[in-house]
Amino acid sequence: MDALGIDIGGTGIKGAPVDVRTGELTRDRLRIATPRPAKPGPVADVVAEIVRRFGWTGPVGVTFPGVVVDGVVRTAVNMHHAWVGVHAGELFGGATVLNDADAAGTAEMTYGKGQGRHGVVLMLTFGTGIGSALFVDGVLVPNTELGHLLLHGTDAERRASDRAREVEDLSWSHWAARVEEYLKHVEMLFTPSLIVIGGGVSKKADKFLPHIRLDTPIVPAALLNQAGIIGAARSAVDGT
Repeated sequence: MDALGIDIGGTGIKGAPVDVRTGELTRDRLRIATPRPAKPGPVADVVAEIVRRFGWTGPVGVTFPGVVVDGVVRTAVNMHHAWVGVHAGELFGGATVLNDADAAGTAEMTYGKGQGRHGVVLMLTFGTGIGSALFVDGVLVPNTELGHLLLHGTDAERRASDRAREVEDLSWSHWAARVEEYLKHVEMLFTPSLIVIGGGVSKKADKFLPHIRLDTPIVPAALLNQAGIIGAARSAVDGT
């Protein structure tokens, strides 16, 4: 069965149909820049445009970079504050809506590096912010938002996100030191059996992962930056 997955990010909104039996995209990914400001109406217009461009009439799953409970947005740190309290499921025409990192983690647990892993598995997505998806024996603990853990008196993502690397023009090794500090903090809190690194930076893992030393095994996501799309589609079919 196919479903359309749409991944809303701070800079781009990406979508593609997915064969949820295999986790593979069945058509080329479409990307449209995230509107500025990223208010609900303009973002919903882009989501509708992606649905229209694919001529889609089946299940649709949409990710959102914030806490989502029963389709309602509770936080929107990297989006416009007008999102808070919006029923995104209704805004997107009845689509299944979930946290973006939770979607990516679901995909990685189903089709990628998390398959068959027991204990605590943590997926962290590094992009505009830091998203997190926490699994215990394969079961998702939703909306963990571990990118907002405090480090040096501020949100961790302000120091260790990929956007922080770009804005501060950090070398990969300098940025990796910040990421390692953050990961050691998370490692201490959760004692995971595996950490999976996702988000746009995952395709450049060879530039920073060799600089990071942890007790926990750490690997780049198998699905790279397509994980959000794939997880959204899977959730649309599962109804989660």
